[in-house]
Amino acid sequence: MNHPILVELIRGAIVESVHRGSIAVVDADGHTLFSVGSVDKPVYPRSAMKMIQALPLVESGAADAYGFDNVELSLACASHSSEPGHAQTADKMLGAAGLAESDLECGAHWPLIGAAAEKAKIEMARAGEEPSQLHNNCSGKHAGFLCCAKHSGMKTDDYLNTGHELQRDIVATMEDVTGEAIPGDQCGVDGCSAPTLAASLKGLAQGFAKLGTGTGLEPVRAKSAKRLMQACMAEPWYMAGTNRFCTRVMEIGKGRIFTKVGAEGVYTGAIPELGLGIALKADDGAERAAEMMLAGVLHKLLGNDTDLGEAISALTTRPINNWNGINTGEMRSVPL
Repeated sequence: MNHPILVELIRGAIVESVHRGSIAVVDADGHTLFSVGSVDKPVYPRSAMKMIQALPLVESGAADAYGFDNVELSLACASHSSEPGHAQTADKMLGAAGLAESDLECGAHWPLIGAAAEKAKIEMARAGEEPSQLHNNCSGKHAGFLCCAKHSGMKTDDYLNTGHELQRDIVATMEDVTGEAIPGDQCGVDGCSAPTLAASLKGLAQGFAKLGTGTGLEPVRAKSAKRLMQACMAEPWYMAGTNRFCTRVMEIGKGRIFTKVGAEGVYTGAIPELGLGIALKADDGAERAAEMMLAGVLHKLLGNDTDLGEAISALTTRPINNWNGINTGEMRSVPL
């Protein structure tokens, strides 16, 4: 299937490049408000499923046992920029459970997402510091995994193995939230070595509608989902970082919009007051395309909103300037 063009890059008066993709906007009962492209085939949401992976942390009582507030819960759902506050919070989470950086199994890398990460990397290098696993952009998720395992009496080594009790719980949680079975051939390995589970965009969108409203979830899960989503919206910097798109959108949304990026051009999201979930994927995996696709969806849903409309609509175009600061064109969402 040749998916529709959803993002255009304009130079002068000519469309220079395009991005195609698929989008699903669905309510908690599975009714599709609108969709484009292929929304029924499985895709890997990658980090866009982190809130689902964090549910056992709250449901198990671990978050309460270790005194986690919105900051820690947001980081547990994060693909962060490895800024100092991110790494420090991951370390704090581990310490609360009597664990350490060496217990992580995500691997170490230099800060790598966005301009703030580049700044953090330069500052570390100047100070002669080496990156640790705390700087992995998924360290908050992994700290959450370990804290949940420790509190629940599970072993904390080899916690990423698909046979580990925690990972089996996450598969069951994903199936419950999306309403889709996840066979073994729909389980891959993510960049941070955690299992990554495939689901359809429609299933993911319905799942995030359920997470945003509690509809179709048993009470403990509904309460935990609400707590996690509200934490991310209250502390969006910890879920991404300085000038990151996820952070900007949730800052604009002021508690009304949840969104999460995933590698290879994926976004999930929810607008709880509308009872809607969002899932999308850019065909070529480009993050810039996924951002503009999300902007287009939000404009369609909230473009006329008295409080948010103007700021949301501004996201649908992005000027492109050259090194002399001369405007050469723009990137824009194709109207949905």
